[in-house]
Amino acid sequence: MRFLITAGPTHEPIDPVRYLTNRSSGKMGYALAAAAREAGHAVTLISGPTNLPQPAGVNFVPVETAKQMFDAVAGVIQAHDVAVFSAAVADYTPAEVSADKIKKSADQFALALEKTADILGSARVQFGFGGFLVGFAAETRNLIAEAQSKLHRKACDLVVANDVSKPGSGFDSDENEVTLCLPGGRSVPLPKMSKTALAARLVKFIDERIAAQNPR
Repeated sequence: MRFLITAGPTHEPIDPVRYLTNRSSGKMGYALAAAAREAGHAVTLISGPTNLPQPAGVNFVPVETAKQMFDAVAGVIQAHDVAVFSAAVADYTPAEVSADKIKKSADQFALALEKTADILGSARVQFGFGGFLVGFAAETRNLIAEAQSKLHRKACDLVVANDVSKPGSGFDSDENEVTLCLPGGRSVPLPKMSKTALAARLVKFIDERIAAQNPR
């Protein structure tokens, strides 16, 4: 099958030297890309800026901003069977980008922000994607309720939910502890494990779900 995976943070420029971002390292998405490739799938990895080496054997598409990631996904998603959106895309971006470095002057500085386009929410209707759709939900409270809401609102087949307030799991970590949220309100908690092991488990889970949906 053909897997499309997004990974990493985005950088939303404020001026030539500053940007808004988040704590995503990209490790989960890169591990997923490697696991999908190892399982014999063709992989396109669309990645925001990270310090990670490019995974071998994948079609690698580097981007910087949320808008660039949106456009990159829109351009290729129809050619894929599975879309896994693990990137931590910025929810907001500066309304205006200063052409010059903003100088430190006033005691307070207000930055106007505007919403970025919803990549996961655009997959079904705007992009017309009919394959297996996977979202990620990084939450700090009401984990399962928030993940199930995302699954329903964005017509996902699976949402991988993790509590990023837990130490040693999620952002900046080599390990992750997640719950798999499925249609019908079903949830499957997984034990804490390395992101490499989790990626292999998720790819196998996706393969099994697709096989169950399409029996020969």
